[in-house]
Amino acid sequence: MIAETVCSAASAAGLGIAVVTAYRKRYLAAVRIAAYSLVPVGLVMTGVVGWLADTAFSPTAWAGFGVLGVAWLLFASTRAVERRRGSTRADRKAAARGERGNTVAPTASAPSLGAGTRPAAKPAAAPRSTGSGDDFSDIEAILKKHGI
Repeated sequence: MIAETVCSAASAAGLGIAVVTAYRKRYLAAVRIAAYSLVPVGLVMTGVVGWLADTAFSPTAWAGFGVLGVAWLLFASTRAVERRRGSTRADRKAAARGERGNTVAPTASAPSLGAGTRPAAKPAAAPRSTGSGDDFSDIEAILKKHGI
């Protein structure tokens, strides 16, 4: 009974605010406020508020929420441990077969050479010219430097 009265009062106050907002010629905001203010009355009329009131004062319902919370914590902790290890089911199966270090994705590209495999050659400084044919000479020098 109290919950229904509070919801009705909240809706009435919201509709009052919507009228004031419409008076200020902000019609879109007024309609939005009116829509939000009608939600509590709709919840009372459908019986959701009564169900929530019965659930809020039921020890069995709170115990159920506690059990759901514990289940969620267990799921979350196992996912966190799994992510920390970096293992998935496929990784565990491969490790059991002894293939963990040799796995490569089928569409993986060839491994790139590290910086220490060959000495880095410094490109010769090319003279800059103002001709239109040499506009891409800087880009070509960068691409040659990286072996592309």
